[in-house]
Amino acid sequence: MKAKEIRQKGGAELREELLKLRREQFNLRMAQATGQAVKPDQAGKVRRNIARVKTVLGEQVRAAAKGSK
Repeated sequence: MKAKEIRQKGGAELREELLKLRREQFNLRMAQATGQAVKPDQAGKVRRNIARVKTVLGEQVRAAAKGSK
């Protein structure tokens, strides 16, 4: 997922996306712990996507706070 795509979404959509990504991250961790075959690069991709979503959410919060002053 690209940052440009993320910035087009609203706050509620981003929180929903963040929840979905965290669930995926948890499932990948559990699969790895139980020895199931997982693609090793998936965990890194999910982690980076979580960081992107959190960054955009923070930008939106700061923009809203700045706009309300």
